[in-house]
Amino acid sequence: MLPARDAPIGVYDSGVGGLSVLRALRARLPAERFIYVADSGHAPYGDRPRAFLLGRAAEIAAFFVAQQAKALVLACNTISVVAAETLRSRHALPIVAMEPAIKPAAAATRSGVVLVLATTATVRSPAVERLCRLYGRDVRIVLQPCPGLVELIEAGRFADPATRTLLERYLRPGLDAGADTVVLGCTHYAFVQDEIRRLAGPGVEVIEPSEAVARQLVRRLGPALAPAGAAGASTHYYSSGDTAALQSFLEAMGRPGAEVRALPAAPG
Repeated sequence: MLPARDAPIGVYDSGVGGLSVLRALRARLPAERFIYVADSGHAPYGDRPRAFLLGRAAEIAAFFVAQQAKALVLACNTISVVAAETLRSRHALPIVAMEPAIKPAAAATRSGVVLVLATTATVRSPAVERLCRLYGRDVRIVLQPCPGLVELIEAGRFADPATRTLLERYLRPGLDAGADTVVLGCTHYAFVQDEIRRLAGPGVEVIEPSEAVARQLVRRLGPALAPAGAAGASTHYYSSGDTAALQSFLEAMGRPGAEVRALPAAPG
């Protein structure tokens, strides 16, 4: 049975990074209702143990099921590569996950070298190992963990000298190896992609996956999509951390007045 067309779509990230994905989803699906959860009280995810991440993913997926969501977008590369398959085995609703865009990067590179910027957990995941094995036969893939970068982006320090210093440090190994394609393997990095492009130079392509995720969601929902022009489009925000911090971030993104609610604690 198809879910109700006016049911909400859940979007889940460790913090503010998934707002870059939500922006693409809203642009493509303006008639839909969205519920965004930032697990900021437990961020960053990049160096967390697998068991902890699976636990958080299970709790937040249960929240979306309780909200009768018709689909769940894992707008976080780390939680996608760690927990997507487990969540799919437990829940019937469509689950759209992120993965570093290694396949299109391998097809696009001219130099034969691709740089992947991601969290430590994403870089070390079996999912990324599989992608490298499938698409890296004739391409050198430089996997670059970026500890500390998510925290600066969460704080809104996009143009901060400390952010620039980290970006320069993390870009350098891949660029020195000849990379002409950079994959943003964490949704947070979309907020500093202009600085990444500036530091990498005009000859380097930067691949950011939000539009691809939006297209995949459209394919997965099909006839369950809200009809164009339907009334009731909205976005509700929840955070497990400082709700005022997320509200300030939203205001800086041009969404003044957006209410952020505290994420209810899991029962028991």
